[in-house]
Amino acid sequence: MDALFILLASPAAWAALLTLIVLEVVLGIDNLIFISILSNKLPAAQRSKVRRLGIGLALILRLILLSMIAWLVGLTAPVIDLGLVGAPGPHGEPTFDTAFSWRDLILIAGGLFLVWKATKEIHHNVDHDTDTGDTAPGVPGKAAMTVGSALVQILLLDMVFSIDSILTAVGMTDELPIMIVAVIVAVGAMMVAADPLANFINRNPTVVMLALSFLLMIGLVLIADGFGVHVPKGYIYAAMAFSALVETLNIVARRRKVARSPTPRPPTTH
Repeated sequence: MDALFILLASPAAWAALLTLIVLEVVLGIDNLIFISILSNKLPAAQRSKVRRLGIGLALILRLILLSMIAWLVGLTAPVIDLGLVGAPGPHGEPTFDTAFSWRDLILIAGGLFLVWKATKEIHHNVDHDTDTGDTAPGVPGKAAMTVGSALVQILLLDMVFSIDSILTAVGMTDELPIMIVAVIVAVGAMMVAADPLANFINRNPTVVMLALSFLLMIGLVLIADGFGVHVPKGYIYAAMAFSALVETLNIVARRRKVARSPTPRPPTTH
């Protein structure tokens, strides 16, 4: 208890907490976009429940992983080495390597799943007229989804994003209470934002395509990270923010155009 009070009195601890909360919230955006897209494929009455369950599972996984930090840190030790190393980069580090740790293998598997899932959903959204037997009745271009299937897919991606999130937390601070508080606050923010974000995506079909493109890009970044090619996260989120800003301007322009267009008069009868 004394150690906790000492921690609370430390300005450095508060600075680490605020920084980590911001990082955890940003890292949670990927997870939230995926949950929003999957939940929107369910019947309207089940969507909010599945979002809460998916985010609740993310919190449980993160807290479990925090209680197993020693094991989690061990996931970064190489377990497979194919002996291939890229040319030295500008700072002397190899541009890529094939000494894979369990973390690398998990990131590669998660990235491949995201690329497959995003590509499949983009196909369904682009090719509305194609009926492959995999679409929901009466909903052209929208893949069928059950609650169980959605939760399994959310759980798989929760695991990938949770490992990335907790390893980021471990790299920021050694204090477990700070990590726990940051994770709880970040997941709480996800819970608050889940329904508004999912409803906004559902109301704007072009935003769905943009969100799927984000997931495709995130999947490729996860695969690259697994191969030791570290793309700065700031570049990724800056690109996402710029794309979202451009799409927001497009939505505003379309709505104003609709508002200015004259309402057609009903035909007169003689």
